[in-house]
Amino acid sequence: MKKNLHLRRLCCLALLTAVEIVLNRFCSINTSALKIGFSFVPIVVAASVFGPLGGAVSYGLADLIGAILFPIGTYHPGFTVCAALMGFTYGIFLCTPNKWSGKFALKWKKIRFFPNVIVPAVVNNLVFGLVINTCWVAMLYGSKTYFGWFVYRLPEYAVLIPLNVVLIPLLLKLSDELKRQLDRI
Repeated sequence: MKKNLHLRRLCCLALLTAVEIVLNRFCSINTSALKIGFSFVPIVVAASVFGPLGGAVSYGLADLIGAILFPIGTYHPGFTVCAALMGFTYGIFLCTPNKWSGKFALKWKKIRFFPNVIVPAVVNNLVFGLVINTCWVAMLYGSKTYFGWFVYRLPEYAVLIPLNVVLIPLLLKLSDELKRQLDRI
């Protein structure tokens, strides 16, 4: 029975990773410096169902596989590390303990708007997305200074933070349904 749980977890994470790759590479606005889209949706679902480790593995692999198969600009391993940390952050704040989440899930009794929705949306978009990923962009495309890239990327995160805050509570309901369906199989 335990082997069956691992197989279901692996299959579901692989499917969510593939959905992230499609949303990121084909269904979002992508330039070398800007990316606006809904690619965070399957990662939020993966992190809330499978915990921080599931979110980190799913987002990290999605970034790496997407960069190898469908490159947009130059690859930098820092982007993959940031993606994995983003998935881990979503998992820390959005996962309630269940048989799918593994050992790293915190013991949230109930997911609240603050801190469980606001904090990962702000940390992931401002710290990892705007501050750290902008550093990688400035290294790769050095035609502007870091501050120039920072200002250039501000509108992207002015859109993404409210989008995260609005969609995460809806995605948590979807995640609860996915947990119920996984338990039935």
